Amino acid sequence: MPDGSIFDNLKPMKFNKLSLRLRIFFGMVLLILGASILIGIISVVQYKEEAKEYHRDRLLRKEDQIRAEIDYVLDQTSYEITANNLPNILRWQQNIYRIADVHELPINIYDVQGHLLLKSKDGFVTDTLETTLVPKILDGLANSPTKRWVEQLEIDGVKYTSSYTYINDNKFKPLAIMNLPYIQDDDFITRELDEFLRRLAEGYLFMLLIATALSYFLSRYITRSLKTIGDKMIETRLDKRNQRIEIDDASEEINNLVQSYNGMIDELENSAAQLAQSEREAAWREMAKQVAHEIKNPLTPMRLTVQSFQRRFDPEDPDINKKLDEYSKTLIQQIDTMSSIAEAFSNFAKMPAQQNETLNVVFVTKLALDIFTEPYLTFGAEEEEITAKLDRTQLIRVITNLVKNAIQATEDTPDPKIRVEVKRENGLVCILVCDNGHGISEDLAEKVFEPKFTTKSSGMGLGLAMVKNIVETYNGTITFTSKAERGTVFRVSFPQAIV
Repeated sequence: MPDGSIFDNLKPMKFNKLSLRLRIFFGMVLLILGASILIGIISVVQYKEEAKEYHRDRLLRKEDQIRAEIDYVLDQTSYEITANNLPNILRWQQNIYRIADVHELPINIYDVQGHLLLKSKDGFVTDTLETTLVPKILDGLANSPTKRWVEQLEIDGVKYTSSYTYINDNKFKPLAIMNLPYIQDDDFITRELDEFLRRLAEGYLFMLLIATALSYFLSRYITRSLKTIGDKMIETRLDKRNQRIEIDDASEEINNLVQSYNGMIDELENSAAQLAQSEREAAWREMAKQVAHEIKNPLTPMRLTVQSFQRRFDPEDPDINKKLDEYSKTLIQQIDTMSSIAEAFSNFAKMPAQQNETLNVVFVTKLALDIFTEPYLTFGAEEEEITAKLDRTQLIRVITNLVKNAIQATEDTPDPKIRVEVKRENGLVCILVCDNGHGISEDLAEKVFEPKFTTKSSGMGLGLAMVKNIVETYNGTITFTSKAERGTVFRVSFPQAIV
């Protein structure tokens, strides 16, 4: 990923499609977010549990205190301590009301069968008060090891905790059932929880900002070495010298990767050198075979001519001068053939010199066509001047070779036509050489630009290979389209010169 904000150019994508740098970044940020959310959830649960325990413990403490005060009242009374006398005992000197006011809790007294005997506050919400206890409460209280029963209620959105316990006489015999309905006021705890969560959110927001910055630079630091290695790998080519990777203060894993890459580069260079040497040797062997084959062709008739002349030579023959002249012409013709072979190979081996001369391609093309006298050769151009930076001699060689091929392709055509055009197209200078000759078959199309390939009975097959070499030297391209027995169009394109 390029340097800069890692939020630039983000698109919806799968996590496994992201770069390692983004994975590290998002992983660290999500870890902070997940930790903050988890701590928030744990805090809320913990506060709720603490609130529940707080209310329960507070209720039980009050229950113990109230029961202790009721036991004190029972010890001080002159009444006989019975279930029937219990309401009068607790009403005496308004003890039940005083105890309820001191502890700020309503007190309800039931007999052991669950029937209401007395209540401290008539104004308490009636929905929370049962005149007869349900069997569930009585059974739970009777079967409880601590002889205490606590239940949670919620009426009209208000949470209640009700405790039930026995009031015993002086012989520890259950005398009645005391019920304390306790309203759970969570306002204070809720305010504390809200304040804690607010501070927690502020703290984690600050930490998130710091973590985002740290994760950005940390992910960038971690992946910087990997990016360097990746860039070098992308630039690795077999046909050029590749640079070794040098990274200071790299981790052990990165250092092992760098050493492996550098070792691979060394092996690649050795292999490339061996391959290049092998290809050069193979090319020279092929070239030597081709040169030998082409030279042997004219040598054979030369040998036969000399041997024939040697057998038939007669100084007294009156036609000796005529025969000597024919013999000389034959040798000269074969020598010229050998000379043209040498020149063809020499031209192919030469790399065109880059003159970068700004040429009017239209004018140079016309100049190159002046040497041809074929009446069916025509020329056309969209403009009078289309410029490109080329070497004049090499451009003429390209046009000449293409036109010669077109002429040879139309030798057996009843109505031959060759058209050369120059035009401007998408910032390129295009030269088209079209003919209506026999065309190029599909199975031979891939071999057209190979050296020594030819479909003619004579020639070395170096013309189009040389043309391709020249065109590519000047950053151009050469292509062709062909249909059997209908003709061929060669297209040469060069970058246009800006005048």
